Amino acid sequence: MSIFSDKNIRRILLDSWSVSWPMTIIMLFEFFIGLSDVYVAGRFGKTAQAAYGLAFQLYFVFIIIGMALSVGSVSVISRLFTARQKDDFGIAVNSSFAVSAASGALFTILGIIFAKNTIMALGISQEVAITAVPLLVIYSFGLIFDYVLMNTNSILRACDMIKRSLFAMTVVCLMNIVLNFVLGLHTPLGLRGIAVATVISLFTGSVINIFYTKKLMPRNLNISKKMIMRILAISWPSGLLQVMWQLGGIVLFMIIGMLPQRSVEIMAAFTNGMKIESAIFLPAFAFNMANAVVVGNLLGKKEKTDAFNGGILTAVSGVGIVIFLTVIIILNARFIAVLLSDNPAVAEESVRYIYIAMIAEPLMAWSVILSGALNGAGDTRTVMAIISFSMWCVRIPLAYLLAIHLKLGAAAIWWAMNISIFVHSALISRHYFKRRWIDSSEISVPS
Repeated sequence: MSIFSDKNIRRILLDSWSVSWPMTIIMLFEFFIGLSDVYVAGRFGKTAQAAYGLAFQLYFVFIIIGMALSVGSVSVISRLFTARQKDDFGIAVNSSFAVSAASGALFTILGIIFAKNTIMALGISQEVAITAVPLLVIYSFGLIFDYVLMNTNSILRACDMIKRSLFAMTVVCLMNIVLNFVLGLHTPLGLRGIAVATVISLFTGSVINIFYTKKLMPRNLNISKKMIMRILAISWPSGLLQVMWQLGGIVLFMIIGMLPQRSVEIMAAFTNGMKIESAIFLPAFAFNMANAVVVGNLLGKKEKTDAFNGGILTAVSGVGIVIFLTVIIILNARFIAVLLSDNPAVAEESVRYIYIAMIAEPLMAWSVILSGALNGAGDTRTVMAIISFSMWCVRIPLAYLLAIHLKLGAAAIWWAMNISIFVHSALISRHYFKRRWIDSSEISVPS
């Protein structure tokens, strides 16, 4: 029977949308924060903009483990929540929070200690590197709060309490944006005010979410090594994937730095283009996370056919929104690019990046959202393998070959990114429709 004529379609769509719309708003908040970051950084010139882009890219490397743990937590907790296994559920919540908080504390220390050496080892221009170092050091102070915020958001999302997560992220967004302008443009902190604003807002959001999630945590604080290992078994492929992805982004920065002309302007344009593109990517990622919850909840209730159909329906819904946003971005690309940078060369290259990147956005959304369904089922290893292949065996070699070896310039890098998305989408779709991930989705928990 076609999934579009199934009697459960309306219920699946409603369940999907109940998670998707708050996550979409949360991701839009992330976009507005990033947009304000880039805008304020742009007031300090192209070097500051490039330095911010580099520092934030490296900051994402430090939060990779937190993002991965969130994937594992959603997969395990969402299934236990609907399976009504109260004792195991409480153990999972406690174990998830404990391992995330400990990881956040560790990476805060590592980030502060190794920020300078990490940036200086990349071979980026000295001017950009010197500006980026203090930004990354300040960002590192917020790592523990970011880890706690990500974990508590994942717990609330998995337990059908996403509106509370939405409230916390609303506070984070408003506070971050206001402090960006106040601290960045009206205090001696200058460019560093952007990083300070991020740390303060993350701390506030984590406090709010701890208040919400403590009601889900058993008073005896029971933490299970077996449960932690189960979460880690699902999380580590996602973490490795994030490492591969973020390092790939850094390598693209390095390839841009090898361009014989206007490398700093193109690097700044790449930073701006990614921020503009995130207006589309972040809603797609919101549907990715929503799909993990939808599929995880349905698998917890042993409704495997509905889980398969729910993943597809969520992806179709997300792609429709992405197509709509893509058209808006294309029509306003030049206006937005000029708004983010008053440097004509940076703005022009930003527009070219957007026009090329937009071609692959619907396919990107489709593959990203289907990947969320696979993550909800615990099949993170396949997602890792496919995306890593598309990044390191297609995107990076092709970008270097076309832009540097064949000297085709920055546009060749943007086209290499598109081609890798086509490969990624085809492989994810093929795996999803084989349905093998459904049969291997059973979760084992401590007795």
